[in-house]
Amino acid sequence: MTEDVLLTLDDGEIHVCLDGPRDAPALLLIHGTAVSARSWEPMVPLLTGSHRVVRIDLLGCGRSARPDGASYAVPDQARRVGAALDRLGVGRAVVVGHSSGGAVATALTEQRSDLVAAVGLVNTGPDMAAYIAKDVPVRAASWGDLTDDQVRRAMSDGFGPGYEIPRAFVEQFRDIDFAVFTAISQRVRAYLDERGLPDRLAPLGTPLLVIFGEEDRRWRPSSAAGYLAVPGATVEMLPGVGHSPNIEDPPRTAEPLLAFAAKHAPSAG
Repeated sequence: MTEDVLLTLDDGEIHVCLDGPRDAPALLLIHGTAVSARSWEPMVPLLTGSHRVVRIDLLGCGRSARPDGASYAVPDQARRVGAALDRLGVGRAVVVGHSSGGAVATALTEQRSDLVAAVGLVNTGPDMAAYIAKDVPVRAASWGDLTDDQVRRAMSDGFGPGYEIPRAFVEQFRDIDFAVFTAISQRVRAYLDERGLPDRLAPLGTPLLVIFGEEDRRWRPSSAAGYLAVPGATVEMLPGVGHSPNIEDPPRTAEPLLAFAAKHAPSAG
């Protein structure tokens, strides 16, 4: 059963979900823009046999706070993640980010190498030159009036062609705060424009796994090869899967992730 924890940090409350044995190595999962820790739910049963799975709602997302005037800069989100792990007593973890969550995972590694045993990136573009998605022409004022099918069409490039988005994730998209969504998106772009992720990760010496769906319609799939500039990096391409392998095909996503995490598993605690 999932344990829900609400942590009060200096600049807002952060919601965390905990699953799996308390004495198992920690595996931290960071969601992407416009969703929440719930986006990892299909993966959780596949991971808890060997790991203490920690899922976090970044500030402004899910059940975490949305305070006025908050900074959604990637380094600030990463700082909060580090503070949350400290509060939870997680000394070290394999850290995995999906999409823009991979930018937060990278920033956490830059800031707190003591916490990060290894990094996994799932469909995270290496820089903004790899971004191929089209803007969604939906205004905040009209969002609540859209049918489920219209929401699915608006968010369809977040999945492979023909994938039927589950109702649970339609509900997550409906929960979007457009001001927060815009702020987070802008800050992620700024972080990637400032310096690409391979360049950030290469000097850190942290083991890296990149998983990329070959049918991604938000980030150019061929851009995954850019991570090979990171010494020792492994890139796993998943045929027939789009931008969200953690939702579209959890078993195939879990397989390389579990093998990687087992190789680099931190001690529990």
